[in-house]
Amino acid sequence: MNEHQQQNLNRYTELADRARQSGFYTYSTFHSRETSSLAFDVASEKELKIWGGTENSERVIVRFGDPEELGFEEDFPIRILFIEPKQAKYSETLTHRDFLGAILNLGIERDMVGDILVQNNSAYCFVLEKLADVFCSDLDRVKHTAVSCKIVDEVPVDFLPKLKEENITVTSPRLDAILAKVYHLSRTDAKELFDMEKVILNGRICKNPETILKENSSVAIRGYGKLEYHGEERMTKKGKTGITIWRYI
Repeated sequence: MNEHQQQNLNRYTELADRARQSGFYTYSTFHSRETSSLAFDVASEKELKIWGGTENSERVIVRFGDPEELGFEEDFPIRILFIEPKQAKYSETLTHRDFLGAILNLGIERDMVGDILVQNNSAYCFVLEKLADVFCSDLDRVKHTAVSCKIVDEVPVDFLPKLKEENITVTSPRLDAILAKVYHLSRTDAKELFDMEKVILNGRICKNPETILKENSSVAIRGYGKLEYHGEERMTKKGKTGITIWRYI
């Protein structure tokens, strides 16, 4: 475990202990799925909820607190911002990097900001609730393009990642074999993803390439994408396994 991971683990431990002692939920800032999986080392599944604004957010907040013990539910402190050019026809081409750069130039730390979904020079951005008004008042330019920023309730479906159903045949239902097939990797390269802790299975880092997936499992691979496993469908005459997945594109 590197120093950055240890710092996050210590912070998660502090938040988990505070939630147990105070009787209130506690929240982390935005982290990657990989980092957020460390929370399972310090709290049980019933004490944890991970959310970034959508089901498939890359950057998420960890909430600590058992709803049964606390006796109430509570929304995550996340707001959605819509950022768009004031005059679309005069806008430069704006990318994820441009929107993120404009935000960081306000003096905002990276962990205050979640996913940024970009299309047609506009963006939906997930931020900590306490900073939403700051964004709306201070963010007025991305690159050289004048923009407006406002708080909205939801992200249009068109901006969200799309799911594509795929039926594939693998020599084994092991996770490394599935990843090799889906992402066109050698089995050796697929196994290295586990050694580098890039595979997140149902919210946790998975280090075992021989893992057999359960139906409706969710897998995220840093640098490659995400997929959902819907189970085995058939056996071929040559003894291979046919499975169905849904891949985010």
